[in-house]
Amino acid sequence: MPAEAVGGADDAYTGGVRRVSRVVLLDPEDRILLLHGHEPDDPAADWWFTPGGGLEGDETREEAALRELAEETGITEVELGPVLWRRSCSFPFAGRRWDQDEWYYLARTETTEIRATGLTELERRSVAGARWWTCQELTQAHETVYPTRLAELLLKVLDEGPPPRPEVLDTEIV
Repeated sequence: MPAEAVGGADDAYTGGVRRVSRVVLLDPEDRILLLHGHEPDDPAADWWFTPGGGLEGDETREEAALRELAEETGITEVELGPVLWRRSCSFPFAGRRWDQDEWYYLARTETTEIRATGLTELERRSVAGARWWTCQELTQAHETVYPTRLAELLLKVLDEGPPPRPEVLDTEIV
């Protein structure tokens, strides 16, 4: 089940549609950074996902994207680009159902060192690390990755550039 829920004030999430900002972070070699998550009590139930999490207080989606990226990766030197995709999803995680409205921002960085020093308690129990992936590696991966069409979506962005307006992805319900 997707640990995409982790990020920000997630320990306090009590239901309803959660507004989430995610970051499609690319390095100078066009590799994408993904976090490796798992169920807090079952590391064998694992998957990969983009950094990000829920909005806090009155912050904007852009502010949430940058804050979450800094907390989960330690990377603060980024060029935040446009929203690539929007997605609704619903999944069980950590004993609850999470219903999310996710926006995926394109971002670029020169920094590739990861220092996840701002993780919440839930994230510390459910995030096993991070890895930079080439598009080819992502296409050939046998691991579970969210969103499920990430390799195809990323290849299109790398080949054609960002879409003129955010693409609305199919709803994912697990």
